[in-house]
Amino acid sequence: MELLIGDKVWSSWSMRPWLVLKRTGAPFTETLIRLRRETSEEVRDAAIAAGSPTGMVPALKDGPVTIWDSLAISEHLAERFPDAGLWPSDAAARALGRAAAAEMHSGFASLRGECPMDLTLRTPTDVSPATQENVRRIVELWRSLLARFGGPFLLGEAWSIADAFYTPVATRFRSYVIPLTDHGDDGTAGAYAARLLETPEYVAWEHDALTDPRIVNAVP
Repeated sequence: MELLIGDKVWSSWSMRPWLVLKRTGAPFTETLIRLRRETSEEVRDAAIAAGSPTGMVPALKDGPVTIWDSLAISEHLAERFPDAGLWPSDAAARALGRAAAAEMHSGFASLRGECPMDLTLRTPTDVSPATQENVRRIVELWRSLLARFGGPFLLGEAWSIADAFYTPVATRFRSYVIPLTDHGDDGTAGAYAARLLETPEYVAWEHDALTDPRIVNAVP
């Protein structure tokens, strides 16, 4: 398998399926598409040349099939590697996990736009009311699922695709130094965010982001 991804410092959409694929333990190669080129057309052309049907990343090439979109890739991997436990066996937990992942996939536009992922940042930021509302909803969602399933991850003891989808959010909270206790957290959501950034998969991603010369040299 080959996964086309953007620069690990910045590409939150690439991080999500990369974490999922890494969790399966299956061997794969990754192809880096530099995102910060002179023009968006150059990025698109590079991605198409590498095999992305849409000219965007991520995209997974799995034999004769190429899957685009981070959520579709993650669901494909859950079916491809059932023993990896990427979704829990409990139907209710799976349903709520999929709802949480889909909410991240399609929502929180203000947070994404105002606080783009950048693993090199540690900058306290006064965010807008719209982003504050996004943060409050995320804190509410995390606390609800952690209480329902008992943690330490959103759907219980095992890490899942839902956790992969919120890992880039945890990096944003850290990068922009957003205190979750100002947005309805009693410490539960903050502790969960810290756990996400301690998983072996995320640690490997961050190590690559901050040490790979292809990526380091792309940082202005």
